[in-house]
Amino acid sequence: MSTLPRHDDAEKGTVEKPPITMSDTEKVALTTSAPTTVTVALAKVDKPKPAKKKVSKWILWKIWFNTYRKFFTFVMTLNLTGVVLAATGHFPYARKYTGALVLGNLYAAILVRNELFGRFLYLIVNTLFAKWTPLWWRLGCTSVLQHLGGIHSGCATSGFIWLVFKVTEVIIDRANNHEATIVMGVVTNVLILISVLSAFPWLRNNFHNIFERHHRFIGWLGLITTWIFVILSDSYDPVTKKWDPSGNVIVGDQQFWFAIGMTTFIVIPWLTVREVPVDIELPSPKVAIIRFKRGMQQGLLGRISRSSIMEYHAFGIISEGKHAKYHYMICGVQGDFTRSLVNDPPRTLWTRELKFAGVSNTSTLYTRGIRVCTGTGLGAALATCLQSPNWYLIWIGSDQEKTFGPTISGLIHRHMGPERLCLWDSKQRGGRPDVMKLVKEAYVYWKAEGNSEIMQGCKEAGIPAFGTLWDF
Repeated sequence: MSTLPRHDDAEKGTVEKPPITMSDTEKVALTTSAPTTVTVALAKVDKPKPAKKKVSKWILWKIWFNTYRKFFTFVMTLNLTGVVLAATGHFPYARKYTGALVLGNLYAAILVRNELFGRFLYLIVNTLFAKWTPLWWRLGCTSVLQHLGGIHSGCATSGFIWLVFKVTEVIIDRANNHEATIVMGVVTNVLILISVLSAFPWLRNNFHNIFERHHRFIGWLGLITTWIFVILSDSYDPVTKKWDPSGNVIVGDQQFWFAIGMTTFIVIPWLTVREVPVDIELPSPKVAIIRFKRGMQQGLLGRISRSSIMEYHAFGIISEGKHAKYHYMICGVQGDFTRSLVNDPPRTLWTRELKFAGVSNTSTLYTRGIRVCTGTGLGAALATCLQSPNWYLIWIGSDQEKTFGPTISGLIHRHMGPERLCLWDSKQRGGRPDVMKLVKEAYVYWKAEGNSEIMQGCKEAGIPAFGTLWDF
């Protein structure tokens, strides 16, 4: 096995201390970023790289058409069918209550991405189904929780489509609708369209700040115009051509209560925003280790920012447990925000005290597990391995100890023995290991339950595994 060392590339790992080594025949445990478990005998890697195995199209399809896309496809298909039926006069409910279908979809989209609702779902699943239920059920629960974003994007897009249908109807029937209602409907359509487009994966990944600003602030503006549109459309009487200021009609309409729900779940996380003191350790030019006060349970991610309402960035939380004095985040330099943490370390940061749960939170569902990570991916994996003796870690990188510093190194060595720890220094060992060979051997040896190349190999070998998502 290998070490934690110095810095070459934050995505490869590092620390300048005597490397941790293991004999080549020692059994070690591996972990993927999913509820799988593997123990394995590590063998030294030959320098010549083996030819990359060609993965079948079926395996690639299964990975691509994951639960996220299944949710999105199901929600979109259901709603598009409803729109077509309504447009052709075969869905009278939708024609009468189009506004409820608009706001119902938008409400569902907001709800499933809310931190409080997400934590509630994870708590229910972890409490009711841990270990005793069939493995296929627990794997299904993990997959559903990890891919709730598919419902979010599907419902948000469907809500926009229903809104287009609603506004089109209002324009066609403009003789019985006030001009103000038509104008607010069009404005709301434009704002929601911008908010939806800004969340496209390519734009979100390559221009994160643009995504944050448009999705959040245009989204908030869209919520305000939605309220105005609901109030105007409900309070105008097309028969008398007068406004009803009493509000009785508005309160009695489904749209009003969906709008209340949307507003509530948007506001809740922002009520927990706080400016907190931080200590930042800079073990290398490309990594910042941020230390916060108080311990945390495993499987949580936190959002941080230099300002109270501007761009928030999500990172995995490393902690020894709720009893701990501190928790940490590993921030690799990849953009302006993380670069500023190294070049101009702040003394305080803004964060939401209400953390959201990641897929690691379901680790309690499984008897044993393995986490496989590279470089800064350790941030999302380490807390699970620190807090549970049934989870094993393989961390692949170059000079990890020097890059990530003594704090992270100390956490690992205090809580994890060599029997469930593999630190693979690709610089010292002459390259990366054959990870799939290790995972397969470990999976059989450890009797385990449950990065694209690893996911492909695990699927092909029938090993339950979950990979990281861009959408969190």
